[in-house]
Amino acid sequence: MGSGPASARPPSPATSTRALPDTSAGTTAPVTTVGVKRASFGTSGRSLTVHTNHFVTSIPEGNIYHYDAIDANKTLPSRLNMEIIKRLQTVIAPEVFTPRVVYDGRKNIFASRRLPLGPADTREFSSTLTDSASSAKAAQEAGSEPRRGPRLYTVKLALAKIINPEVLRRFVAGKQSHDNDVLTGITALNVVMRMQPSLDYPSNTRSFFTNRETEDIGGGIMLWRGYFQSVRPAIGRMLINIDITTGFMYKPGSILDLALDFLGGPRNPNRLAPSRGFPERERLRLQRFLSGLRVLVHLPAGQARAGPTSRNPRPVAKLTTAGASQMSFTNREGVTLTVAQYFQSVHNVTLRFPDVVCIQFASGAQIPMECCFVPEGQFMRKQVPPEKVKDVLSFAAKNPTERLNSIREGLRTLAYGQSEYVRDFGMRVEENGGRPLSIQARILKAPTLKYHESSKQPTITPIHGEWNMIDKKFYRPVTIQRWIVVIYERPQRYRLQEAQKLVASFVSTFEGLGIQVDEKEPIISYEDPSGSIADQLRALGRRCVQKNGRQGGPQLIVVVLPATAGDIYHAVKHFGDITQGVPTQCLNSLKCTGARHQYYANVCLKINVKMGGINVVPEPRSVSSLNDPHNPTIVMGADVMHPAPGSEGRPSFTALVASVDSDTSRYVAECRAQTGRVEMIENLQDMAVNVLKLYRDYRLDKEKKPFNPKRIIFYRDGVSEGEFRQVLQRELPQLQAACAALDINPKITMLVVGKRHHVRFFPVHPDQADPSGNCPAGTIVDSDITHPTEFDFYLQSHSGLRRGRQAPAGPTSRSAHYSVLYDENEFTPDSLQALSYALCHVYARATRSVSIPAPVYYAGIVCARGKLHYVPGGDQGDLSESAQLSPTEAEQQMEAFRSGFKPVHSNTRYLMYFS
Repeated sequence: MGSGPASARPPSPATSTRALPDTSAGTTAPVTTVGVKRASFGTSGRSLTVHTNHFVTSIPEGNIYHYDAIDANKTLPSRLNMEIIKRLQTVIAPEVFTPRVVYDGRKNIFASRRLPLGPADTREFSSTLTDSASSAKAAQEAGSEPRRGPRLYTVKLALAKIINPEVLRRFVAGKQSHDNDVLTGITALNVVMRMQPSLDYPSNTRSFFTNRETEDIGGGIMLWRGYFQSVRPAIGRMLINIDITTGFMYKPGSILDLALDFLGGPRNPNRLAPSRGFPERERLRLQRFLSGLRVLVHLPAGQARAGPTSRNPRPVAKLTTAGASQMSFTNREGVTLTVAQYFQSVHNVTLRFPDVVCIQFASGAQIPMECCFVPEGQFMRKQVPPEKVKDVLSFAAKNPTERLNSIREGLRTLAYGQSEYVRDFGMRVEENGGRPLSIQARILKAPTLKYHESSKQPTITPIHGEWNMIDKKFYRPVTIQRWIVVIYERPQRYRLQEAQKLVASFVSTFEGLGIQVDEKEPIISYEDPSGSIADQLRALGRRCVQKNGRQGGPQLIVVVLPATAGDIYHAVKHFGDITQGVPTQCLNSLKCTGARHQYYANVCLKINVKMGGINVVPEPRSVSSLNDPHNPTIVMGADVMHPAPGSEGRPSFTALVASVDSDTSRYVAECRAQTGRVEMIENLQDMAVNVLKLYRDYRLDKEKKPFNPKRIIFYRDGVSEGEFRQVLQRELPQLQAACAALDINPKITMLVVGKRHHVRFFPVHPDQADPSGNCPAGTIVDSDITHPTEFDFYLQSHSGLRRGRQAPAGPTSRSAHYSVLYDENEFTPDSLQALSYALCHVYARATRSVSIPAPVYYAGIVCARGKLHYVPGGDQGDLSESAQLSPTEAEQQMEAFRSGFKPVHSNTRYLMYFS
């Protein structure tokens, strides 16, 4: 293990089998990187061979011809674009497209030979998707006037670039910078691999879904098993990453059934009739769910004269405000008819539910819901309801053995060897009999953790990433002089005896963990959840002052809530964190009724740090690169959380947390609201100045040490690889400016921590797995599948979850992907990897290592709590509710969110209130 920052060392003889690419021989220009260039590999830890869900793929031998495909009319949906290009290749101009080209559904076409487009390498094509007869028939079936003829689509192809695949070979060999040619070449390989599956299956960017494994989770939502694929460069070769994924689909069949599934409750279609009491609020909620869904018009068999189902699905624009028997229009003859009368007279269809709202298309055509059907395989791109998340996780989670078998099945389903597109480009995938790639990993030694010196067990080294609080006291426990217990559950459901047991259990647990409790019998009060929460808590604060004399109000408020009490929780947290600066701890009445000691011990982990204590710290000698007294270090974590899909005028929340103590275990936080869906942190400089001031005050007042930070280690969450350059250009300068504003000059190391990737690791031998069947905590991979030239690594820092004694194997663990963007400290791979692993062990809420460093975890929690910074029941409305607003309305609402955002109380700023 590296002892601290130093110049990066060359590979030792032990790593000769993982030699770095040659970045000098034959190079005509220096190789540049976005992030830090890798100089060596890590060597610490014991060696382990693991499987990974990658397969080697070849690079084409011939040139790749890149064409821009531009629709002269307007931007069209990807699905429609694919149909247009398919028709061009098979019907309109097959002689031009031989062999066939591959298309990404937007504007990029790649060919394995130069297309005969003329001397200027450009040509315009015109195409329709249907003939005139079928178009007129479809219009008649849909209840709208037939058009003059099928729509004409005009597509212009122009040669954009010729890519010599040699640039890709040089790139993976470390002899080529990541320039536009390399980016375009990798994009081309991905499009080649995706082309056939995108024609055969419903697809969503890089994933393809089949109906072989599905589950109906209610609410009109079906889950489909899918397969993710991505061609990625690695050291010395190109790999294809294959994984399983989950797709959210609309339930196929009658749209009436779909609507009733979504609404829940009685299955009577007349519930959807406004004349029979269908609430406008529910109609709008259903309209948001159905908008964009493509439906077929199918007239009931045995009644209609119009013939079979229409062949072209059309998207739902909205729902009518009245039923088919109330909605009227004037036809071409000037006769006014209701929709129900039209279907009776023109199609000989007597509606069974004439009062039910109709589907309306963008053309204005209004179709009774009972005549609309949902084709299979349509993605539901709305936010999944919270009550369905558990069902999604149950479907998506597979243990390592199951997941590996599914990946092999995915390899067969994707059938690269049978794709004419893959063959035409001269590519091949080394399927190796379905066996994934075997690579070398290492298992890092867990850091030693330090508790209070009076503990029976003052130090502990985690096994399988886990430990417990038996025989341990908090490293720095707090003292609770005054506290109150507030109950918002009905006395019949949560009796006074239970509340008294809760107090006794807390007092006993507090004392066992080293927390001194002066008030053994706090006030217990039942309150009305329909009243003013803030007024009630203020009144209880005054009672606490009266009870305890002039010592002051409560230092801790424990609140027992009903099972579903989001509004009360918001009010309690806003009162404690924003208004009064008093720590609050909310409990679920179901969980704390008859709870055991372990439950209260877990809650105390949160209470101690909320009140200013420290639970555990890394033992300095085990992580010298983190706790070097000669190099005072600040560890920061930053994140951005965006509003739900489809929401307009909603803000994104940003968070920055930073350590303030010498042991990097106590953190402070800053949170802001900014323009929705902007990934870069707009106010990072101001946020960094504030947390640096808190670090300064803590160093001077609490630790009696000078304010002279030498290092800042900045972990950034939630940034895609394409945004790395923006982080360096827009966020790093803000951090540097914050340091300059306080007249300090620490050396900065900046890493991005990625969680949303599809790289997985599997133990080769069962006896090398942890009890859940996963690779052990501390598994690290920094070669074989990592970037050809840049410093990155995968660290699986946590143990896998277990399902129970009967079926111990839990879901497959996901490692975190660390990309080092900037490093003035010149950390060795071993020291930076050990430092990151140690930070995964100081998450205050748990006695287990977590999947990402604690400050990154905290930043995500602070973002998620952003909505609590608004006055409960204020003018901003429900942040979780999607909205359809005009650009002007959205901007006005965004400004209201910015101005309505309340900072935490000055007392709270020094506490880990987010724990």
